[in-house]
Amino acid sequence: MVPMDVVRLLDDYARGDFFLATAERTLHTSGVAAALTDTDEVGLSARVDAALAGADVPIAVGVLPFDSEAAGGTPGHLVLPERARFAGPPHPAVAGAPRRNLAQPVRMTPVPAPERHLDAVARAVAALRDRGLRKVVLARALDLEFDGEVGPEPILHNLVLDNPRGYTFAADLPSGRTLVGASPELLLSRTGGHVVSHPHAGSMPRSADPVTDAENGKALLSSRKDHIEHAVLTEAVVETLRPFCRKLDAPTVPDLVSTPTMWHLGTTVTGELVDRDVTALRLAAALHPTPAICGTPTESARGLVAELEPFERGYYAGAVGWVNAEGDGEWAVSIRCAEVAERSLRLYAGGGIVPDSEPRAELDETSAKFATLLRAMGLDSVSG
Repeated sequence: MVPMDVVRLLDDYARGDFFLATAERTLHTSGVAAALTDTDEVGLSARVDAALAGADVPIAVGVLPFDSEAAGGTPGHLVLPERARFAGPPHPAVAGAPRRNLAQPVRMTPVPAPERHLDAVARAVAALRDRGLRKVVLARALDLEFDGEVGPEPILHNLVLDNPRGYTFAADLPSGRTLVGASPELLLSRTGGHVVSHPHAGSMPRSADPVTDAENGKALLSSRKDHIEHAVLTEAVVETLRPFCRKLDAPTVPDLVSTPTMWHLGTTVTGELVDRDVTALRLAAALHPTPAICGTPTESARGLVAELEPFERGYYAGAVGWVNAEGDGEWAVSIRCAEVAERSLRLYAGGGIVPDSEPRAELDETSAKFATLLRAMGLDSVSG
């Protein structure tokens, strides 16, 4: 397709649609031929498979939550659309497009307050020792309130402009809100029998000063704390995929990965499926939640998250993506994101806590991660 098609897909996006832009392709869907919702993600995968077999538009798009297993858990939500259009990657086609303006918020409220997050990190470090955990991920939120209506369309537009790599998305939620964000992390893609996962763990903020920026990247590469955090994640991804794959490859040394606001450590894990009937959605359900957004061991870490975070994550730190009738698809980890309501947004940011974590550094990391959404909204930063 010609580059103009990509720009048109972005221009055509409206609240209620699904949109996912990657370095390889852009997907926009609209309308709802069928919607499937279930707290059993493996069961949901089977239901989607059956629905796709007779679908006029043989693709399903949607979201998986952070935690569908808790009492009254948040359900996975997949839509078979009435229309689906693919195009090439948005960059460089959108490079000259103007940014869209958004109204400025009248109120910004951190949840919890910064000093309470410092305390939560300290308590988490103690709990790692006391309960035998290797890692837990703690998040905080930032609530923005507006005088008038705020829509996901300009936020998505600016996020696409800002992020030439990674996974920029907008997905309708069962509540009527929209999950919009720009994630650096691929949970799982499947093409035929070939699967890829690109887990990220270990972070350092980018800097506008080239010298400081390079130093931050080098510091991350040499950080023992961040390499330990990353190793925990990569091991978990490999062990989860192992039963599904006849062959797996995971480099022993991570790469340095950049976004416009953060440096990360990333490892590309590749494999070949034993059974091609195992779909991208089924694999995503098996992998999720990884230690990148929960911790390890998973159940103990998830319990500690529930103790220390003063909010329900919902679809933050879940997964967003698509699967088709052949079982191919791609799913990104839903981080660097916000839930958009009519007159408010809730932004999310988290960080991995290991025994060497320092509370102030962890607070600063979440503040840096808020910058992805704040930048798209024309806001520079948030204090605390």
